[in-house]
Amino acid sequence: MQEKLIIQSVLSVGILIVYVIAKFLTRRYTEKFATSRKFKKGRAADTAKIINSTFLVVSVIILGFIWNITFEGIAIYFASFFTVAGIALFASWSILSNITASAVLFFNFPHRIGSKIRIIDGDNSVEGVIVDISLFSLQIEVEKKKVVFYPNNLALQKPIMEIID
Repeated sequence: MQEKLIIQSVLSVGILIVYVIAKFLTRRYTEKFATSRKFKKGRAADTAKIINSTFLVVSVIILGFIWNITFEGIAIYFASFFTVAGIALFASWSILSNITASAVLFFNFPHRIGSKIRIIDGDNSVEGVIVDISLFSLQIEVEKKKVVFYPNNLALQKPIMEIID
């Protein structure tokens, strides 16, 4: 019994150390990446938060397995919370997909702020200059002082053409 407790403690400390190192490296890498691509620092911070939140959830799940936590007792107390949370998450799937798309766009979007683009979307096509890329949307100036907010999840799904003058 004593050996099992020592092993669980060592594994837990190891998981926590890996989490802290991953969190530090994520922040550092996203800041370097943002600087090399001339992104705003806020965009790098948002992306780092998304990735670090994922690391936190995975670490907590792993710690649960290490300590043999049964979720039966927890589920009884939090069943109503999980029901409400599930409904809320289902209702806000669009928000979550935009946040996820924001992380994908951060690392894999060839267009930058100031690029003139055309999003090809049939009758809803948008053409203009990218003013900002936020956590939820691309902000595209279509005319002087007229800005269209185009959702990040749609920006991943639609073809985007860069217009070179």
